[in-house]
Amino acid sequence: MALLEVNEVSKSFGDFAALDRVSLSVPKGSIFGLLGPNGAGKTTLIRIVNQITMPDQGSVFLDGSPLAPNHISDIGYLPEERGLYKSMRVGEQALYLAQLKGMPKSEAKAQLKVWFERLEIGHWWDKKIQELSKGMAQKIQFVVTVLHLPKLLIFDEPFSGFDPINAQVIQKEILRLRDEGATVIFSTHRMESVEELCDHIALVHQSKIILDGNLTEIKRAHLSNRYKVGVECADPEQTLKAIGEKFDIVPSTFKSVYKGVQFSLQLSEKDNPNEVLTGLSHYGMIYHFVAEVPTANDLFVQAINQDKR
Repeated sequence: MALLEVNEVSKSFGDFAALDRVSLSVPKGSIFGLLGPNGAGKTTLIRIVNQITMPDQGSVFLDGSPLAPNHISDIGYLPEERGLYKSMRVGEQALYLAQLKGMPKSEAKAQLKVWFERLEIGHWWDKKIQELSKGMAQKIQFVVTVLHLPKLLIFDEPFSGFDPINAQVIQKEILRLRDEGATVIFSTHRMESVEELCDHIALVHQSKIILDGNLTEIKRAHLSNRYKVGVECADPEQTLKAIGEKFDIVPSTFKSVYKGVQFSLQLSEKDNPNEVLTGLSHYGMIYHFVAEVPTANDLFVQAINQDKR
C-alpha cells in the first residue's frame, strides 16, 4: 500500500515545464530514491509534496487522503539548502523548531535529549549554530526533521557535509526509522547511497518520470547474463587464448590481489553457470566469477542516454 500517491502532476513556471504529468507511488515503510540530473524537476516535486508550491494540475494523496494543510505535521523535510539560525543556541533552536511541528515543549526537550545522547552531541546544547561545522549543523537539522516522528520523511542530499563516519551514522538512523515504520523519500546524486538504502526508485528527466519501480526488480530486468571472471594461471596469454576459443569473452579489468587473466564472459540462455565455472577451472584457479549486475549508476546513465535519443 502506498503512503504517497502523485497522480498526473504538472507544474510550469512561465514557459518552462518543471513537471509534465508526473505520477508515482511511494510504498509505506520503504526508502524511495527520487533521482535525476540537475534541473530535472525533483525539487519542484518535493516542494509540491511539502505544499510550498501548488501543482497546475494533478493530485497528491497522503495516506489515502488528498494532501491538505493539516498534513504538514505528518511530513519531515530536510532540504538541501539548510536553514538554521546561526546566532541561536543549538538547544534553543531545536526546541523552537520542534514546537513549530506541534510538539509540546516538555516532550520536545525529552526527545531531543534522547537524540542528542544517541548521536553523542549532548555537549552542543548551549553552542551557537555559527560555532558548528557544516557537518555538525547538519546533524542538528537531521534531528529536528525526524523528532516529531512524521509518517513521511523527505531527505534532499542528507549526507552533504558529512565525513564517512558521520554519513554512516546518519544512514544507520535512516534505516532504523524505516524499520520503525517511517516512509522515506531520498533525493541524492550519490548512487552508492541509493544502492545501500533504497528499496524503490523513480528517475526524473526533463520533467518526466522515465524509470520507476522496485530497485531489485529493475536490476533483474536489465541483467545481461554476463560474468566477470578472474583466473590465476602460469601463462596468462596462452590461457586467455585457449579460453577465448571456447567461450565468448572480451577483456575486462577489476581490482584484485591475485595475478592472472581477467575477462568478461557472455553466457547464452542455454548455458549453466555452474557448468561453465567447472569448465573454466581446468585453466587455473578461479578467484573471481561474478554476474555483472547493473548498479544504480548504470541504470541512471543508461536511462538518461536512452531518453535523449
